[in-house]
Amino acid sequence: MSDVFSMTPIPVGLDDGYAYTKVALPDGRLIAIPSRARIGQSGVTWIDQAEQRIFEYETEEAVYSVGAVDGAPTHFEGYPWSGLNRAIVQHALQQAGLTGRSVHAVSGLPVSAFYQQSGEHRQETISRKRDSLRQATRPLSDSLPADIAFHEVIPEALAAWYDYVIVQEGDGVTLDADRVSVPVAIVDIGGRTTDYVVVKDQGILHAASGSLQCGMLNVKHSVANGIQSTFDLENLSEQRVSQAIENETVRLQGKNYDIGELVEAGKREVVERIHAETRRQLGLGVELDRVLFVGGGAVALAEHIANWFPHQAIAEHPAFANARGMLKYLRYVCEASDAA
Repeated sequence: MSDVFSMTPIPVGLDDGYAYTKVALPDGRLIAIPSRARIGQSGVTWIDQAEQRIFEYETEEAVYSVGAVDGAPTHFEGYPWSGLNRAIVQHALQQAGLTGRSVHAVSGLPVSAFYQQSGEHRQETISRKRDSLRQATRPLSDSLPADIAFHEVIPEALAAWYDYVIVQEGDGVTLDADRVSVPVAIVDIGGRTTDYVVVKDQGILHAASGSLQCGMLNVKHSVANGIQSTFDLENLSEQRVSQAIENETVRLQGKNYDIGELVEAGKREVVERIHAETRRQLGLGVELDRVLFVGGGAVALAEHIANWFPHQAIAEHPAFANARGMLKYLRYVCEASDAA
Protein backbone atom coordinates (compact mmCIF):
# COMPACT_ATOMS: atom_id res chain seq x y z
CA MET A 1 0.00 0.00 0.00
CA SER A 2 1.48 3.35 -0.99
CA ASP A 3 1.69 6.24 1.49
CA VAL A 4 -0.60 8.31 -0.73
CA PHE A 5 -3.25 5.58 -0.84
CA SER A 6 -3.08 4.92 2.92
CA MET A 7 -3.53 8.63 3.67
CA THR A 8 -6.58 9.09 1.44
CA PRO A 9 -9.52 9.30 3.85
CA ILE A 10 -12.23 6.67 3.50
CA PRO A 11 -15.82 7.91 4.05
CA VAL A 12 -17.79 5.65 6.39
CA GLY A 13 -21.36 5.50 7.64
CA LEU A 14 -21.11 4.29 11.23
CA ASP A 15 -24.27 3.20 13.03
CA ASP A 16 -22.77 2.28 16.41
CA GLY A 17 -25.92 0.96 18.05
CA TYR A 18 -26.44 -0.59 21.47
CA ALA A 19 -27.06 -4.06 20.02
CA TYR A 20 -25.11 -4.06 16.73
CA THR A 21 -22.52 -1.79 15.13
CA LYS A 22 -22.99 -1.39 11.38
CA VAL A 23 -20.58 0.05 8.83
CA ALA A 24 -21.46 1.23 5.31
CA LEU A 25 -18.57 1.68 2.88
CA PRO A 26 -18.44 3.55 -0.45
CA ASP A 27 -17.77 0.34 -2.37
CA GLY A 28 -21.21 -0.92 -1.31
CA ARG A 29 -20.07 -3.27 1.44
CA LEU A 30 -22.21 -3.45 4.57
CA ILE A 31 -20.65 -4.91 7.72
CA ALA A 32 -22.25 -5.63 11.09
CA ILE A 33 -20.81 -6.91 14.36
CA PRO A 34 -22.51 -7.40 17.73
CA SER A 35 -21.87 -4.47 20.09
CA ARG A 36 -20.26 -6.95 22.46
CA ALA A 37 -17.23 -6.15 24.62
CA ARG A 38 -16.09 -5.97 28.20
CA ILE A 39 -13.31 -4.24 30.08
CA GLY A 40 -10.17 -6.25 30.74
CA GLN A 41 -8.03 -8.74 28.87
CA SER A 42 -9.65 -11.79 27.29
CA GLY A 43 -7.75 -14.43 29.25
CA VAL A 44 -7.93 -16.75 26.22
CA THR A 45 -5.06 -18.40 24.30
CA TRP A 46 -5.94 -19.68 20.83
CA ILE A 47 -4.79 -23.25 20.19
CA ASP A 48 -2.76 -24.04 17.06
CA GLN A 49 -4.53 -22.56 14.02
CA ALA A 50 -7.88 -21.85 15.71
CA GLU A 51 -9.58 -18.73 14.39
CA GLN A 52 -9.16 -15.80 16.75
CA ARG A 53 -12.57 -14.72 18.03
CA ILE A 54 -11.64 -12.24 20.77
CA PHE A 55 -9.63 -9.09 20.11
CA GLU A 56 -8.14 -6.60 22.56
CA TYR A 57 -8.00 -2.81 22.25
CA GLU A 58 -6.62 -0.06 24.45
CA THR A 59 -8.07 3.43 24.91
CA GLU A 60 -7.44 5.90 27.71
CA GLU A 61 -5.10 3.34 29.35
CA ALA A 62 -7.90 0.78 29.70
CA VAL A 63 -7.99 -2.56 27.86
CA TYR A 64 -11.20 -3.92 26.34
CA SER A 65 -11.92 -7.37 24.91
CA VAL A 66 -14.24 -7.42 21.88
CA GLY A 67 -15.87 -10.34 20.10
CA ALA A 68 -16.81 -13.73 21.53
CA VAL A 69 -17.00 -12.55 25.14
CA ASP A 70 -19.83 -12.16 27.59
CA GLY A 71 -20.44 -8.53 26.80
CA ALA A 72 -20.96 -5.83 29.39
CA PRO A 73 -24.33 -4.04 29.09
CA THR A 74 -24.31 -1.23 26.53
CA HIS A 75 -27.70 0.20 27.53
CA PHE A 76 -26.41 2.94 29.84
CA GLU A 77 -26.59 6.69 29.31
CA GLY A 78 -22.91 7.30 28.65
CA TYR A 79 -22.35 4.44 26.22
CA PRO A 80 -22.11 6.61 23.05
CA TRP A 81 -18.94 8.29 24.37
CA SER A 82 -17.49 5.45 26.45
CA GLY A 83 -14.31 3.44 26.06
CA LEU A 84 -16.52 0.39 25.52
CA ASN A 85 -18.05 2.11 22.48
CA ARG A 86 -14.67 3.17 21.08
CA ALA A 87 -13.28 -0.37 21.35
CA ILE A 88 -16.31 -1.86 19.56
CA VAL A 89 -16.19 0.80 16.82
CA GLN A 90 -12.46 0.25 16.29
CA HIS A 91 -13.09 -3.48 15.98
CA ALA A 92 -15.86 -2.86 13.42
CA LEU A 93 -13.49 -0.69 11.37
CA GLN A 94 -10.80 -3.38 11.59
CA GLN A 95 -13.31 -5.97 10.37
CA ALA A 96 -14.16 -3.62 7.51
CA GLY A 97 -10.55 -3.75 6.34
CA LEU A 98 -9.68 -0.19 7.37
CA THR A 99 -6.51 -1.10 9.26
CA GLY A 100 -4.08 1.81 9.09
CA ARG A 101 -6.50 3.98 7.14
CA SER A 102 -7.67 7.52 7.80
CA VAL A 103 -11.45 7.55 8.18
CA HIS A 104 -14.08 10.27 7.81
CA ALA A 105 -17.20 9.09 9.63
CA VAL A 106 -20.76 10.10 10.37
CA SER A 107 -22.51 8.40 13.28
CA GLY A 108 -25.73 9.04 15.14
CA LEU A 109 -27.57 9.57 18.40
CA PRO A 110 -31.16 8.69 19.29
CA VAL A 111 -33.55 11.51 18.40
CA SER A 112 -34.26 12.39 22.04
CA ALA A 113 -30.54 12.48 22.80
CA PHE A 114 -29.87 14.74 19.80
CA TYR A 115 -32.77 17.21 20.17
CA GLN A 116 -34.39 18.93 23.10
CA GLN A 117 -38.20 18.96 23.08
CA SER A 118 -38.03 22.50 21.69
CA GLY A 119 -36.07 21.22 18.71
CA GLU A 120 -32.76 22.77 19.78
CA HIS A 121 -29.65 20.64 19.57
CA ARG A 122 -28.24 19.11 22.74
CA GLN A 123 -24.85 20.60 21.97
CA GLU A 124 -22.96 19.14 24.93
CA THR A 125 -24.16 15.60 24.22
CA ILE A 126 -23.43 15.91 20.51
CA SER A 127 -19.93 17.28 21.18
CA ARG A 128 -19.14 14.47 23.62
CA LYS A 129 -20.14 11.89 21.03
CA ARG A 130 -18.28 13.69 18.24
CA ASP A 131 -15.06 14.04 20.24
CA SER A 132 -15.08 10.55 21.75
CA LEU A 133 -14.50 8.58 18.57
CA ARG A 134 -11.57 10.80 17.67
CA GLN A 135 -9.72 9.65 20.79
CA ALA A 136 -6.92 7.16 20.17
CA THR A 137 -7.93 3.49 20.28
CA ARG A 138 -5.29 0.96 19.29
CA PRO A 139 -5.38 -2.79 18.74
CA LEU A 140 -3.16 -4.83 21.09
CA SER A 141 -1.81 -6.74 18.11
CA ASP A 142 0.30 -6.09 15.06
CA SER A 143 -2.58 -4.28 13.35
CA LEU A 144 -2.51 -0.54 12.87
CA PRO A 145 -5.53 1.40 14.16
CA ALA A 146 -8.10 2.96 11.87
CA ASP A 147 -7.80 6.69 12.56
CA ILE A 148 -11.07 8.67 12.65
CA ALA A 149 -9.82 12.04 11.45
CA PHE A 150 -13.27 13.60 10.94
CA HIS A 151 -16.49 12.72 12.75
CA GLU A 152 -19.96 14.25 12.49
CA VAL A 153 -23.09 13.22 14.41
CA ILE A 154 -26.70 13.30 13.17
CA PRO A 155 -30.03 11.93 14.53
CA GLU A 156 -30.27 8.21 13.83
CA ALA A 157 -33.73 8.01 12.27
CA LEU A 158 -33.02 11.12 10.19
CA ALA A 159 -30.10 9.22 8.69
CA ALA A 160 -32.60 6.70 7.34
CA TRP A 161 -34.54 9.58 5.74
CA TYR A 162 -31.36 10.63 3.92
CA ASP A 163 -30.99 7.05 2.76
CA TYR A 164 -34.59 7.15 1.47
CA VAL A 165 -34.40 10.44 -0.46
CA ILE A 166 -30.82 10.28 -1.80
CA VAL A 167 -30.91 7.68 -4.56
CA GLN A 168 -27.81 6.19 -6.16
CA GLU A 169 -28.23 4.94 -9.73
CA GLY A 170 -25.19 3.45 -11.37
CA ASP A 171 -22.35 5.94 -11.01
CA GLY A 172 -24.69 8.87 -10.32
CA VAL A 173 -26.68 10.15 -7.37
CA THR A 174 -29.93 12.12 -7.33
CA LEU A 175 -32.23 13.67 -4.78
CA ASP A 176 -35.61 12.06 -5.35
CA ALA A 177 -37.89 15.09 -5.72
CA ASP A 178 -41.06 13.07 -5.19
CA ARG A 179 -39.82 11.64 -1.89
CA VAL A 180 -38.47 14.98 -0.66
CA SER A 181 -41.69 16.87 -1.40
CA VAL A 182 -44.04 14.71 0.71
CA PRO A 183 -44.28 14.11 4.47
CA VAL A 184 -42.56 10.88 5.50
CA ALA A 185 -42.31 9.17 8.90
CA ILE A 186 -39.33 7.02 9.83
CA VAL A 187 -39.81 4.43 12.59
CA ASP A 188 -36.40 3.10 13.62
CA ILE A 189 -36.62 0.01 15.87
CA GLY A 190 -33.17 -0.42 17.34
CA GLY A 191 -31.53 -2.11 20.28
CA ARG A 192 -32.19 0.25 23.16
CA THR A 193 -34.58 2.75 21.56
CA THR A 194 -37.29 3.11 18.94
CA ASP A 195 -36.91 6.46 17.20
CA TYR A 196 -39.52 8.48 15.31
CA VAL A 197 -38.80 11.25 12.84
CA VAL A 198 -41.40 12.96 10.65
CA VAL A 199 -39.95 15.08 7.83
CA LYS A 200 -42.10 17.49 5.82
CA ASP A 201 -40.78 20.09 3.35
CA GLN A 202 -37.26 19.16 4.54
CA GLY A 203 -38.18 20.14 8.09
CA ILE A 204 -38.48 17.91 11.15
CA LEU A 205 -41.87 17.99 12.87
CA HIS A 206 -40.81 17.69 16.50
CA ALA A 207 -44.35 17.19 17.81
CA ALA A 208 -44.39 13.81 16.04
CA SER A 209 -40.72 12.95 16.57
CA GLY A 210 -38.87 11.49 19.52
CA SER A 211 -37.63 8.29 21.15
CA LEU A 212 -39.15 5.42 23.11
CA GLN A 213 -36.80 3.63 25.49
CA CYS A 214 -37.70 0.21 24.13
CA GLY A 215 -36.12 -2.03 21.53
CA MET A 216 -34.72 -5.46 20.81
CA LEU A 217 -32.58 -5.50 23.95
CA ASN A 218 -35.86 -5.58 25.89
CA VAL A 219 -36.66 -8.87 24.13
CA LYS A 220 -33.24 -10.17 25.16
CA HIS A 221 -33.81 -9.16 28.78
CA SER A 222 -37.26 -10.76 28.84
CA VAL A 223 -36.01 -14.03 27.36
CA ALA A 224 -33.04 -14.15 29.76
CA ASN A 225 -35.39 -13.73 32.73
CA GLY A 226 -37.73 -16.38 31.32
CA ILE A 227 -34.95 -18.95 30.85
CA GLN A 228 -33.54 -18.34 34.32
CA SER A 229 -36.99 -18.69 35.87
CA THR A 230 -37.98 -21.78 33.85
CA PHE A 231 -34.75 -23.67 34.51
CA ASP A 232 -34.01 -22.21 37.97
CA LEU A 233 -30.69 -20.70 36.93
CA GLU A 234 -28.86 -18.00 38.87
CA ASN A 235 -26.88 -16.80 35.86
CA LEU A 236 -26.93 -17.15 32.08
CA SER A 237 -24.23 -15.83 29.80
CA GLU A 238 -25.07 -12.98 27.43
CA GLN A 239 -23.83 -14.99 24.45
CA ARG A 240 -26.01 -17.95 25.40
CA VAL A 241 -29.09 -15.70 25.53
CA SER A 242 -28.33 -14.25 22.09
CA GLN A 243 -27.93 -17.73 20.61
CA ALA A 244 -31.13 -18.88 22.32
CA ILE A 245 -33.15 -16.04 20.77
CA GLU A 246 -31.68 -16.67 17.32
CA ASN A 247 -32.32 -20.44 17.42
CA GLU A 248 -35.37 -20.44 19.73
CA THR A 249 -33.63 -23.19 21.68
CA VAL A 250 -31.27 -23.13 24.64
CA ARG A 251 -28.63 -25.77 25.28
CA LEU A 252 -28.15 -26.60 28.95
CA GLN A 253 -26.20 -29.51 30.41
CA GLY A 254 -25.80 -31.04 26.95
CA LYS A 255 -29.49 -30.93 26.01
CA ASN A 256 -31.51 -28.60 23.76
CA TYR A 257 -34.74 -27.08 25.07
CA ASP A 258 -37.37 -25.31 22.98
CA ILE A 259 -37.91 -21.73 24.15
CA GLY A 260 -39.95 -20.49 21.19
CA GLU A 261 -42.82 -19.43 23.48
CA LEU A 262 -40.46 -17.32 25.62
CA VAL A 263 -39.06 -15.58 22.55
CA GLU A 264 -42.54 -14.95 21.14
CA ALA A 265 -43.78 -13.60 24.49
CA GLY A 266 -40.79 -11.24 24.69
CA LYS A 267 -41.43 -9.96 21.18
CA ARG A 268 -45.17 -9.46 21.84
CA GLU A 269 -44.45 -7.35 24.91
CA VAL A 270 -42.07 -5.12 22.97
CA VAL A 271 -44.42 -4.88 19.98
CA GLU A 272 -47.29 -3.75 22.22
CA ARG A 273 -45.19 -0.95 23.68
CA ILE A 274 -43.90 0.17 20.29
CA HIS A 275 -47.37 0.00 18.72
CA ALA A 276 -48.86 2.18 21.47
CA GLU A 277 -46.09 4.77 21.08
CA THR A 278 -46.39 4.68 17.28
CA ARG A 279 -50.09 5.48 17.50
CA ARG A 280 -49.36 8.28 19.98
CA GLN A 281 -46.69 9.81 17.73
CA LEU A 282 -48.23 9.23 14.29
CA GLY A 283 -51.92 8.46 14.87
CA LEU A 284 -53.25 6.74 11.76
CA GLY A 285 -50.73 8.57 9.60
CA VAL A 286 -53.44 10.00 7.33
CA GLU A 287 -51.39 13.08 6.41
CA LEU A 288 -48.23 11.08 5.77
CA ASP A 289 -47.25 9.86 2.32
CA ARG A 290 -45.19 6.95 3.66
CA VAL A 291 -44.34 5.30 6.99
CA LEU A 292 -40.94 3.67 6.62
CA PHE A 293 -39.74 1.08 9.13
CA VAL A 294 -35.99 0.66 9.57
CA GLY A 295 -33.55 -0.83 12.06
CA GLY A 296 -32.74 -4.35 13.14
CA GLY A 297 -36.10 -4.59 14.90
CA ALA A 298 -37.89 -4.08 11.60
CA VAL A 299 -36.38 -7.41 10.53
CA ALA A 300 -36.91 -9.32 13.77
CA LEU A 301 -40.48 -8.05 14.23
CA ALA A 302 -41.51 -7.93 10.56
CA GLU A 303 -44.52 -10.24 11.00
CA HIS A 304 -45.76 -8.30 14.03
CA ILE A 305 -45.62 -4.84 12.41
CA ALA A 306 -46.84 -5.86 8.95
CA ASN A 307 -50.27 -4.18 8.98
CA TRP A 308 -49.97 -1.08 11.14
CA PHE A 309 -50.47 1.36 8.23
CA PRO A 310 -51.85 0.83 4.72
CA HIS A 311 -49.02 2.95 3.28
CA GLN A 312 -46.11 1.53 5.26
CA ALA A 313 -42.95 -0.14 3.95
CA ILE A 314 -39.86 -1.77 5.35
CA ALA A 315 -36.65 -0.36 3.91
CA GLU A 316 -34.33 -2.56 1.88
CA HIS A 317 -31.87 -4.19 4.29
CA PRO A 318 -33.48 -2.15 7.08
CA ALA A 319 -30.78 -2.83 9.68
CA PHE A 320 -28.35 -0.85 7.50
CA ALA A 321 -30.65 2.07 6.58
CA ASN A 322 -29.06 4.41 9.13
CA ALA A 323 -25.50 3.45 8.20
CA ARG A 324 -26.25 3.94 4.48
CA GLY A 325 -27.89 7.29 5.20
CA MET A 326 -24.95 8.42 7.32
CA LEU A 327 -22.60 7.61 4.45
CA LYS A 328 -24.81 9.48 1.97
CA TYR A 329 -25.00 12.46 4.33
CA LEU A 330 -21.21 12.49 4.60
CA ARG A 331 -20.63 12.21 0.86
CA TYR A 332 -23.39 14.43 -0.53
CA VAL A 333 -24.69 16.75 2.22
CA CYS A 334 -21.75 17.65 4.47
CA GLU A 335 -19.94 20.79 3.45
CA ALA A 336 -16.66 19.86 1.82
CA SER A 337 -14.86 22.23 4.18
CA ASP A 338 -16.27 20.39 7.22
CA ALA A 339 -14.64 17.13 6.17
CA ALA A 340 -11.38 18.69 5.09
